[in-house]
Amino acid sequence: MQIILATSNKGKVREIQSLFEKDEVVPFSELLGPMEIEENGSTFAENALIKARTIFEKLGRDDAIVISDDSGITVPAVNGEPGIYSARYAGAGASDKDNLSKLVDELKKRGMKEAPAFYTAAIAIVAPNAEYVVHGWMHGKAIDTPRGEGGFGYDPIFVPEGFDETIGELDPAIKKELSHRSKALKLAKPIIEMLRSQHA
Repeated sequence: MQIILATSNKGKVREIQSLFEKDEVVPFSELLGPMEIEENGSTFAENALIKARTIFEKLGRDDAIVISDDSGITVPAVNGEPGIYSARYAGAGASDKDNLSKLVDELKKRGMKEAPAFYTAAIAIVAPNAEYVVHGWMHGKAIDTPRGEGGFGYDPIFVPEGFDETIGELDPAIKKELSHRSKALKLAKPIIEMLRSQHA
């Protein structure tokens, strides 16, 4: 079965493809073209399911598994922001850099050089007659000075627990081990394998 990703974010596509190397993993845009999906859920899980259900319905196929991720960073000291609004924190159409800059500004406004933070990833899996959601987390702190060119999103200001470097500075192999998305995908993998065997 094809695994269809309900995302066109190149960073996420690369990360997910690297975890499912033996499968044909295809971003939905290659099959359906570009599409905006309104994410109006109140949690990461709800938004992930909205995306996966929408793509599954539009595909109209019973030989595909659609997986979708909704993820972001939460800084409790900044009113729990940006949370589910991580991708559009600085407004509609904001770039990764715009969003990161806004979070840095919010820390500086409060006179904070760093603050506890965590990443959440919710992975929704939609297949014929089946829906699942799993979660992964990565804890650490957000800092007020971006460091490193690696990763994407808020990675240059996030220092994971037990490390001194940001995700933007760490080796990609270490990031893959620590990543909230990797943790959620590891939980998703046996579910996808079960669904695949049911439809073999």
